[in-house]
Amino acid sequence: MRLSQMYMKTLREVPNEAEIPSHVLLLRTGMIRKLASGVYGFLPLGWRSLRKIEEIIRQEMDRAGAQEILMSAIQPAELWEESGRWNAYGPELWRIKDRNGRDFCLGPTHEEIFTDIVRDSISSYRQLPLMLYQIQHKYRDEARPRFGLMRSREFIMKDCYSFDKDQEGLDVSYQKMYDAYTRIFTRCGLKFRPVEADSGAIGGKGSHEFTALSEVGESEIAYCENCDMAATVEKAECVDAAPSPESVELLPMEKVHTPGTKTIEEVAGFLGLEKSQTIKALLFARYDDELRPDGYVAAFVRGDRELNETKLVNALGLNEFQLEFADEEKMGPATGAVGGFTGPGGLHDCTIVVDSELPGLKNLCAGACEADHHLINVNYGRDYKADVVADIKVLAEGDPCPCCGAPIRHTRGIEVGQVFKLQTKYSVPMGAIYKDEKQKDHPIVMGCYGIGVSRTLAAVVEQHHDDKGIIWPVSVAPYHVIITLVKPNDEVQAKVAEEIYEKLTAAGVEVLLDDRNERPGVKFNDADLLGMPIRITVGKLAGEGIVEYKLRREADKEELSAEEAVERAVELVRKENI
Repeated sequence: MRLSQMYMKTLREVPNEAEIPSHVLLLRTGMIRKLASGVYGFLPLGWRSLRKIEEIIRQEMDRAGAQEILMSAIQPAELWEESGRWNAYGPELWRIKDRNGRDFCLGPTHEEIFTDIVRDSISSYRQLPLMLYQIQHKYRDEARPRFGLMRSREFIMKDCYSFDKDQEGLDVSYQKMYDAYTRIFTRCGLKFRPVEADSGAIGGKGSHEFTALSEVGESEIAYCENCDMAATVEKAECVDAAPSPESVELLPMEKVHTPGTKTIEEVAGFLGLEKSQTIKALLFARYDDELRPDGYVAAFVRGDRELNETKLVNALGLNEFQLEFADEEKMGPATGAVGGFTGPGGLHDCTIVVDSELPGLKNLCAGACEADHHLINVNYGRDYKADVVADIKVLAEGDPCPCCGAPIRHTRGIEVGQVFKLQTKYSVPMGAIYKDEKQKDHPIVMGCYGIGVSRTLAAVVEQHHDDKGIIWPVSVAPYHVIITLVKPNDEVQAKVAEEIYEKLTAAGVEVLLDDRNERPGVKFNDADLLGMPIRITVGKLAGEGIVEYKLRREADKEELSAEEAVERAVELVRKENI
């Protein structure tokens, strides 16, 4: 392709709305274009890279035995009502009506659709196992779209679904997809880590998130350097503190005056306690599936801990959107809570959730549900009880690993894919059954496997860039080589550039020829910004058959003969275009 003929416009200035490198660079290179908040279109260079990612995915899905289909993004509400998710999914579900008032949604995912397909066509165990996938636009009405392609309202996703006879079959399908994802993200040039994850709105039991390591990622990962433990912070289990020794006497509970001490730090300092000797309260309003008020929740953790909201909603059997921080002025009269001074012993008419390590700890300090007062020597069972006791704390950096006890480390990452063991979450309510050898009915056992295709594109850029621009891996680069023709009007330079262009193209190398009538500095800056893996510069030594050869990922450049430059480029592309 000749750059003079390409639809492309690079930007010198950083767009105001762009906050992270991938968003900045994809806009500056003209690879994507913003249409509305969280909605982007792909222009020629960006679309080429996206298609390459899709092709890698297709190759590995086909290799794993999955078959590609394409379903509509518009889904009838009836199917979601069958599965129970029409209300449960929450406000991110993009609901629409047709001219007859019938309810539909723009699909954020396709469990219901694929289950519906299979229940109408699968009746016998002989037809299982089966894996179907698609690559398609998805829609989620994000409250705060941000970071460009990382959290958008419309995105491209590969979703695959497996259908098996039993749990053993699901385990086999799950491992096939786990291995396929490992190959896909490796081929895309990503540094990634599979970690245990929460299933969220998709449901089921058992999930791994494939996370591209990045400081700008929204996923926080807890991992152990001493063993294989790795999980998202939302999922990571915690080791409870050792219970107080039996020899520790339960002291009489006392109310103490603690004026102005609303935070754990303030009350601990005022009373001369460690934060671990206090109880922290967090107050929430609860809503039903249709977002109607449904009471209050008070959650309690040790004072030096942080609450894990994902664990809290799971402990309560709720969806994430059904819980939000409470308005203390409204919650107080209804439950007895007092902002900054709430404790578990003085509440009424609300659900009390206590972290699993608190019942074993003696003589703690908690709010007295009275302004400027706390209680000391508070003990579980004697002074307060819970409706729910569960692990609801964050596994913090430095905490003991739940598997081996070594200190936990934290890092951040971008979720690019996730695999789920759905089991019978959808097949039972939707009646997807098969008959075994004895003609007995069984629910089909399902798995779900998603890759954010457009998010993967952004993750590649996030990991592969410098202060000059993108540094594409060969496998997903829009073009493998950019030929920078310094003086297009120089017949000798133009002839050498054309010869290199033709030879590389004939060898199957994708080439971008910068034949624009621009200053050399502009061309070099654009070459760095666009980030093609190889740059061949045809300049003043063209008459001697000499060109400049440079890899985008390296600082050094070489002077080579035109023939040798072609050979080196072909060799590199064949080696790295995996």
